[in-house]
Amino acid sequence: MAQLVMELRLLARRFENLLAVAIIPVAVLVFFTSTSAVATPGDRPIDFLLPGALALAVIAAGLVNLGIATAYERSYGVLKRLGGSPLGRTGLIAAKVGSVAVVVAIQVAVLTAVAVAGLDWSPGTGWSPVGLIVTLALGTITFAALGLLLAGALRAEATLALVNGLFIAAMLLGGIIVPTSELPGDIGLVADVLPFAALADALRVSLGDHGNARVSLVVVAAWGAGAIAAAIRTFRWD
Repeated sequence: MAQLVMELRLLARRFENLLAVAIIPVAVLVFFTSTSAVATPGDRPIDFLLPGALALAVIAAGLVNLGIATAYERSYGVLKRLGGSPLGRTGLIAAKVGSVAVVVAIQVAVLTAVAVAGLDWSPGTGWSPVGLIVTLALGTITFAALGLLLAGALRAEATLALVNGLFIAAMLLGGIIVPTSELPGDIGLVADVLPFAALADALRVSLGDHGNARVSLVVVAAWGAGAIAAAIRTFRWD
């Protein structure tokens, strides 16, 4: 718990990470809901964009923030020292993933409040609170594992560049702003098997969109399991 609190304090000091975690998902939601520049399915753009913004918040907290911060801590020798302390490596990883979960919970509350109070959103009649929690938890674990995988295998500068590139790819090709069915050629087919679009689709179903979230959840879970297995084999502490 002490390390989890420290992780959150360190995040609060990193403005560049806060930009991706706290500001960009809200800005994407408000801007694209207020403009007709992007065609979204359904009568109300907010119904498509809010789940996408929630998925973007999970990606920002797990892949971007955790990946970059851990990569530089590894580069500076912080991970090696903390891993050899009484906290232990398991405690350190648990604190880092726990901090991502706390950030995601705050982001969900903020985005939902903005959608309800400022954009006149309400969940669909078939929405599932349990499904929403399960989807967010699975997405958090998956993208935290992907962030740790990159941070433990690549140099800090390479992780920074790759993570930022993946974040942009998620916004453009992840079904967050533009439906994957509207992407040109076979790009949409590729996007459907990536965890970005799968998480956004599963969140839409849990918030009342018609459809079956099982396939999307399987895709997210498969990426999560693969990332965890790969991180266990390749993660280097120094």
